[in-house]
Amino acid sequence: MLRRLVADGREVRALARTPEGQRLVGSLGAEAVAGDLFDADVLVRGMAGSRAVFHVAGVNAMCLPDPAAMLRANVDGAAGVVRAAAAAGVPRVVHTSSAVTMGEPAGVVATEATPHRGSYLSAYERSKHLGEQAVLEEGRRCGVEVVCVNPSSVQGPGRTGGTARLLIGYLSGRLRWTVDATFSLVFVDDCTRAHLLAAERGVPGERYLVSGATLTVREAVALLGRVAGVGRRVRFLPAWTASAAAALVGGAYRAAGRQAPVCREMARVLRHGAAYDGSRATRELGLAYTPLEEWLRTTAAWYRAEGLVG
Repeated sequence: MLRRLVADGREVRALARTPEGQRLVGSLGAEAVAGDLFDADVLVRGMAGSRAVFHVAGVNAMCLPDPAAMLRANVDGAAGVVRAAAAAGVPRVVHTSSAVTMGEPAGVVATEATPHRGSYLSAYERSKHLGEQAVLEEGRRCGVEVVCVNPSSVQGPGRTGGTARLLIGYLSGRLRWTVDATFSLVFVDDCTRAHLLAAERGVPGERYLVSGATLTVREAVALLGRVAGVGRRVRFLPAWTASAAAALVGGAYRAAGRQAPVCREMARVLRHGAAYDGSRATRELGLAYTPLEEWLRTTAAWYRAEGLVG
């Protein structure tokens, strides 16, 4: 996002908490604003004179022993950004939400109008849903135009977490077994374009799902192998095995007071699956999605260039 804004010739300021972050922002051609998400005075000074604010900060984690800090960042921090924008006189905030806020029932291809199931699969889902509600409410209260962008799993060059671990594991040969599930993906460049389009064309108070492809894990690894020219044998296990393993591993790590690599909520999310319809962003914002095969090929090449796979 930062690189694209600078490349478009815009004057950009970016909040950075650490000296390393500040140096990175400067190296990319933007002005670093030293501070924290919860420092209202810093936020207001950094936003002063801006036409729009992109709120992309947040915590995305699962299996946390205590999710309180994530909830504070994703809910209170997000609402504070809108309040700061109002105080700085910024008319519009583009809020990076998440597709998980749709809260669709199992087996449903979610749209922005899908009724929420009324329960949460993970603490992360809860934090993003409550955060989205908070920013929209603050926008109405403060008179700030808030537009939400709701990406599915964002993948591509530069991304190594979440679903990327599955893709990297397959290409490297380290993925020996997995559980089949349905999930949705969006190319990182498409996600960036969606934010820029939302700033220009998004309707205040509305949400825009950003999702370019929905497929199963089995389909994803087969396609990735084909475009990358590799073939790996992967064993697909029944879904209940993931739940059983997650319960055992998660319990052991909790007893030791440590964050587990897998846990019950991760198994719930996996078994539920995720399927999102990102067509509204195309119809109303003009977003054109990059073909899946094209960006998977680009991503596999980046993994190799970075030494993540052989």
